[in-house]
Amino acid sequence: MHDIRLIRDDPAAFDAALAKRGVASQSASLVSLDEQRRATIAESQSAQTRRNELSKAIGQAKAQKDEAKAQSLMAEVASLKEALPALEADEARLSAELGDMLAAIPNLPAGDVPEGGGEDDNALVHTRGTPTTFAFTAGEHDVIGPALGLDFETGAAMSGARFTLVRGPAAKLQRALGQFMLDHVSEAGFEQVSPPLLVRDEAVFGTGQLPKFSEDLFRTTDGRWLIPTAEVSLTNIVREQILSEAELPLRFTALTPCFRSEAGAAGRDTRGYIRQHQFDKVEMVSIVTPDMSEAEHERMTACAEGVLDALQLPFRRMLLCTGDMGFTAARTYDLEVWLPGQARYREISSVSTCTDFQARRMNARYRPEGEKGTRFVHTLNGSALAVGRTLVAVLENYQQEDGSVAVPAVLQPYLGGLTLLEPKR
Repeated sequence: MHDIRLIRDDPAAFDAALAKRGVASQSASLVSLDEQRRATIAESQSAQTRRNELSKAIGQAKAQKDEAKAQSLMAEVASLKEALPALEADEARLSAELGDMLAAIPNLPAGDVPEGGGEDDNALVHTRGTPTTFAFTAGEHDVIGPALGLDFETGAAMSGARFTLVRGPAAKLQRALGQFMLDHVSEAGFEQVSPPLLVRDEAVFGTGQLPKFSEDLFRTTDGRWLIPTAEVSLTNIVREQILSEAELPLRFTALTPCFRSEAGAAGRDTRGYIRQHQFDKVEMVSIVTPDMSEAEHERMTACAEGVLDALQLPFRRMLLCTGDMGFTAARTYDLEVWLPGQARYREISSVSTCTDFQARRMNARYRPEGEKGTRFVHTLNGSALAVGRTLVAVLENYQQEDGSVAVPAVLQPYLGGLTLLEPKR
């Protein structure tokens, strides 16, 4: 959410920043609506002040037995009393319209974010590891996976497209990956949380999925939302709170199921396990002071990269351009893992700094040491990692010619020392 006061102070800079995200100028409409709102507030306050003055004058007139004057003043009070509800209604309507307009505008990009319209304009930051090659033709995970327990047909028969039943060796690998990631992130100082998977409107609004992206979510019959990521639950831990500066940074992590309708991804990754309606993910969320957020973004991204390093999976870090960033992000790094079956890099993690954008929507603040006033916190979020996509990456990078899959050394303790996943013959 944006601060209308800052937009009023420098509308040209606001519109220039929006233009980088491909969004048309908004400042004139916002400022005009805010001026109407402020004028209505001023008129309402003036009417209330006048009514209070008149009430005293009526008492004085009655004390002086000037009934004619008292009646005249009472008529004016009656007129004001009739006008005030309409002014209050106008103020509420204008405030709601302004709030709706501000809520629909994405976060402004950080200064170092490259301008561009889509993924082709993203900037390579670095590459780690050499793309895996084999002496045989590499298979894609949807070819390797079924013999190891990725049951696409039963999942689809049970729940529809983009659902997969995972069993046997694949289920064991998925569990091991999730637990390993959670342990890795916890060792980096993130507190483990087991959060609700169902949340109210205000929680999803706070992290920016509502109102614009409601079609990407699943809603229950009682009006709650299934979380698209644990970012929603973890970030809302500080909703409507005033923290002390000494409490920050706060760092949370959770391994949860996530639910997405994938409304904007029709026709993409319809085969296999890449894009599912239900998937597991280890999420990181940091709540920090503004001066910490730059360093925290790098720290969180390095933490996610550490998972890929430990699994010895080749990957690259990309700085997303203005046209490819999410709605709430001021800057986003994507980590893309090498998939030899597809012979390409695919996204496996996004780590974003949202500056104070989400904090304003949640009214999450902190009180700086030695100050009476409060400031908005900065929020950051990222995955470390998407478990299903990591399973895909392990299957494709550790595949053997006979269809078996070697277990990465770091996962072997989580699988009772197992070194090889063998296919069902």
